[in-house]
Amino acid sequence: MNLERLHVMLNNKEKVNVYYDERPVWVQEVHDNIAKVSFIDNFEEKDVYIEDLYENDLYNK
Repeated sequence: MNLERLHVMLNNKEKVNVYYDERPVWVQEVHDNIAKVSFIDNFEEKDVYIEDLYENDLYNK
């Protein structure tokens, strides 16, 4: 994912499914090229590179 797309998603009220490492996440905030995410399945938080986030579940296509 790129920074511009991530900012569009954060400022949009529409729900977008975002994934990191095959797991759905909520993007909490963005600083430079790092996003703070929380995993939907267990409430764990992690800082990740935004380039490692993606919108579609690549493993279910």
